[in-house]
Amino acid sequence: MNTLRSALVFLWMVISVIPMGFGLIVCSLFMSDTRLWWTFAVPWLRGVIAAARIVGLVRYRIHGAENLPKAEDMRRIVLCPKHQSTWETFFFPSMTPHPLAYVFKHELLYIPIFGWCLARLKMVHIDRSKRSEAWGKVAAQGRVLMDRGKWIIMFPEGTRTERGGKGSYKTGATRLAVATGASVIPVAVTSGRCWPRRSFALRPGVIDVSIGTPVSAVDRRPGELMEEVERWIEAEMRRLDPEAYHA
Repeated sequence: MNTLRSALVFLWMVISVIPMGFGLIVCSLFMSDTRLWWTFAVPWLRGVIAAARIVGLVRYRIHGAENLPKAEDMRRIVLCPKHQSTWETFFFPSMTPHPLAYVFKHELLYIPIFGWCLARLKMVHIDRSKRSEAWGKVAAQGRVLMDRGKWIIMFPEGTRTERGGKGSYKTGATRLAVATGASVIPVAVTSGRCWPRRSFALRPGVIDVSIGTPVSAVDRRPGELMEEVERWIEAEMRRLDPEAYHA
């Protein structure tokens, strides 16, 4: 039954992205990226999360929602979430009060329809093989996008980790925050419990999303700020999903 539920969710995603994507691409000729975000991207992403919840029985609960700045709060924000699956890449844009700009590898732009939409939504795509050039692009474009009211989202571990695992926390997000005077919001996400990485099989259950208190990067050093983010996220992961870390 789980296999059938998972297949139905992913079938819906594939079928629904086609009209949404073409609509976004066509409307990008005369609409701003912000309007495209709220008109096309957010409704589709919310639909994915709803399909996973209703059909795949993947529910979620949010802790610390009060820590997320309100829509009228125009301070610069860099979100730093734990990354265990694809679920959170759909979830965060569906619930934040500001448009998000992901920092992602440029290869994703080549995915038909989905990648083309990413290009139209004005995010930051980088070539990971060119580290110094990539950082310069993140810093320059990140500042411009934040000035336009967008929040930047960067997964500090860089890639998805196994449930109960821990990757190497890199300082790109905190370097950007320090350079732009932004606040960093750490987020713990137990998505690996219901949507394992490198898998299309959904597991019924509850994903916990815990939002930490925004931490100002003013007068901070990127390394020690990321160490603080890492400590909070990993401690929170163990609190939310203790069976994954029991060894």
